[in-house]
Amino acid sequence: MGTRTFGPGPHRLLRNGLPVGACAVADNARTRRKGLLGTDEVAGALWLTRCPSVHMVGMRYPIDVAVLDKEGTVLRVATLRPWLGMTRPRLRAAVTVEAAAGALASWGVEPGDRLAVQYE
Repeated sequence: MGTRTFGPGPHRLLRNGLPVGACAVADNARTRRKGLLGTDEVAGALWLTRCPSVHMVGMRYPIDVAVLDKEGTVLRVATLRPWLGMTRPRLRAAVTVEAAAGALASWGVEPGDRLAVQYE
């Protein structure tokens, strides 16, 4: 059985207007519900619309998450562990971005930054 990698997506994740990595978008109930489940690693990022919080039940590997408001401002950045990790719903939270553990730090993402998707 081979490694199941999610991504990279067809779009670009922008941090303060500059591209930092590939990005896929989960913009309907089915793709948001599936997220990264069933994968062994993620290449790039997954942008989850209308998703103010996430949990790690069923996940096999740690991930970074950024919780954003509706304008794309980063409210919180965290690394979540498999099975135990979760983000709690936050006032103003609207979007969650998921990436490989360590990716958000390597891209310089921190609270107050503005993230967006550049569709290609």
